[in-house]
Amino acid sequence: MPDFQMDDIRAAVAANVISEAQAARLKVFAESRQGYRAHMPEDDEPFELFKGFAEIFVTVGLGMLFSGIMVMSAFFGNYSLVPFVGAALAFGAAFYFTKKRRMNLPSIWLATVFAGNLAVFVGTLLVNPMDLSGLEYAVLYVSLIGMAAMAGWFVLFKLPFSMFLFGLFGLGVALAIAAIISPNVIDFLSLREGLFDLNNQSFFPLATLAFGIATFALAMFFDMRDPHRVSRFAASGFWLHVLAAIAIVNTVGMSLYSSGQYGLTAAALGLISLIALIIDRRSFLTAGILYMAFLLFSAFEGNGEFGALMTTLLILGVFITALGTWWASIRALIMNTLPNFPLKKRLPPYVEKA
Repeated sequence: MPDFQMDDIRAAVAANVISEAQAARLKVFAESRQGYRAHMPEDDEPFELFKGFAEIFVTVGLGMLFSGIMVMSAFFGNYSLVPFVGAALAFGAAFYFTKKRRMNLPSIWLATVFAGNLAVFVGTLLVNPMDLSGLEYAVLYVSLIGMAAMAGWFVLFKLPFSMFLFGLFGLGVALAIAAIISPNVIDFLSLREGLFDLNNQSFFPLATLAFGIATFALAMFFDMRDPHRVSRFAASGFWLHVLAAIAIVNTVGMSLYSSGQYGLTAAALGLISLIALIIDRRSFLTAGILYMAFLLFSAFEGNGEFGALMTTLLILGVFITALGTWWASIRALIMNTLPNFPLKKRLPPYVEKA
């Protein structure tokens, strides 16, 4: 009988053969006998969007089926009820495809359909198309209801991706509050300067930064509940880290870079890279690659645009390839160098010095 791998344990959890708690205990028991890194790939950061082509096939079928039913409901009924029908269908289908079958891609699609249709349905109840005054309050209420709904979806269906949708609604809450404090539609619509650049004296970048920090804290809460990354908690943390990285890196990077503080931008990106290594999440570093490219291009712009582009691509290519190849070794060196700090033992394992 071949040795079990981490994929076997995750598959057993997904198929409800064993519970997440049993999987965690099994993993801890195996580690105590064999050592964690001996049976875990060094670069392991679990991520699974779909398990096979069957899930893609089912998702396409669901998309066509839902579209047909919603078109039929619009033809025979009231257009305002179409999003309600879509949300109700997604909720009902999730009991089979998510709760029973544990199919990843159809579950992600159903959660997205539910969230989108719920937002549209509640929005149509709160907003008068002929009078958009008070739109920021409508966005706030829709986002709060969406957050509550996706938190309930997470509890009921145990779907990690629902935390990503929860975070998107949370961003809506943050931006709506900023709009209420400082109502300025131009700031809200300007994605580049309105949402990320702290130099424009707007509340929207502050709201985005606050959202990023809060989302990062929630992601770390999930990560620390599952440092070995065998359950839905770590997968939930992954989706939250994606949102947190976009909000934090873009706000910090754009605010410093647009003001010409290239040295501080480089220092901030270095700190973000260090944090990404410490928490063993590549999303933060990925979000900062664009600003690294801006910095390198600016530094070598004196060689002409072609020369600057060539040099930027070469340096970034070497840096990212090397870091991706020796991520575990670099992280182990950093973690062994850092002194003990609170919660260090609750971060993902690394090879400790003897």
